[in-house]
Amino acid sequence: MVWTKGQSGNPAGKPAGTRNKSTRMVLAIMERGAKEITEAVVKLAKEGDLSAARLVIERLLPPAKDRPVFVALPDTDTAAGIAQAQAVILRAVAAGELLPAEAATLAGIVEGYRKALETQELEQRIAALGTK
Repeated sequence: MVWTKGQSGNPAGKPAGTRNKSTRMVLAIMERGAKEITEAVVKLAKEGDLSAARLVIERLLPPAKDRPVFVALPDTDTAAGIAQAQAVILRAVAAGELLPAEAATLAGIVEGYRKALETQELEQRIAALGTK
């Protein structure tokens, strides 16, 4: 059968997750030597090879994505309270109690709350103007 340009003999395409032949071959080789490779890397790590130690640790402990953050914030129902909350977050970063990324997330939450309060206040003002 002759296929025209752009027409596939398999319209459904390759099934998702299907690995090509070279990938399957490499995985098979690695699986056969996995125990020996693991033991060799752990032995090197125990002997002080920092690269091997880092590799072992990275595999045993995946990188942390998020963690609970406990920071006592002041009341944020006023502009002054929101400014104080942002100052508390800044001081926590400076003291090493929060990572910069955690502080940015927390500050973003406080800012989002500030915007919600602002929107609510504007809505109330507009409603008050409409009744006059």
